[in-house]
Amino acid sequence: MAAIMVSRLTLSLGALGLAALIQPALADPPRAVVELFTSQGCSSCPPADAVLTELAGQPDIVALSFPVNYWDYLGWKDTLAHAAFTERQKAYAQARSDRQVYTPQMIVNGTKGCIGSDRARIEKSIEESNAGRAHLPVDVELKEQNGLVTIAVDGAVPADVHHAQVLVLPVMHSKTVRIGKGENSGRTVTYANVVRGVTRVGEWRGGAAHFEVPLATARGDGDGYVVLLQTSTDVHPGPILGAAKSHGL
Repeated sequence: MAAIMVSRLTLSLGALGLAALIQPALADPPRAVVELFTSQGCSSCPPADAVLTELAGQPDIVALSFPVNYWDYLGWKDTLAHAAFTERQKAYAQARSDRQVYTPQMIVNGTKGCIGSDRARIEKSIEESNAGRAHLPVDVELKEQNGLVTIAVDGAVPADVHHAQVLVLPVMHSKTVRIGKGENSGRTVTYANVVRGVTRVGEWRGGAAHFEVPLATARGDGDGYVVLLQTSTDVHPGPILGAAKSHGL
């Protein structure tokens, strides 16, 4: 009997050890949010889509694909595009006062724009936008319970910022599309972390704060969701202060 009890204890401890190993590790705050404005009708975009997929696999990066619709006239209507994503890209250009709107364009931490396939330039933009910090300055944590997502935000408002918007973005983890016409006719492209919408759930003015959103709203028709804490001036998006992504992204 003692031998059996020891065996059971050993098995239990082994199971606990295995459970500890398979539990997801608590990630540090992300060091960057990268937004790729891409299009199925853009022949230069597939290399950038591949870079975005690579970045999406890094735990300290929140990588998002925003398909735009302004190349639809070339003969292929982007099956994932949304006019709101085009407007978001244009608003970034207006905020930077350079009016550069093109694909594939990567926006890093809400401030730096660069060619989405230029891996070295993207990394440089991350370093520049972080200004010596190891990660984004404000902590954002997520908790799911009873059909609700609780968003906990904690940190100090930067001196030049009065408030920030809490945004929830449903995200499709991966989508493979066979493109039938246009510049990429005949190609099959896989897109990572495709955004399906943007919902504002509140405004943060510093310190510790909590926000709630229904889980069904956060996920939408995606596989998960991302929360962004982003400053804004009038209708122009600004620097991203914090971010978090749900499991599976």
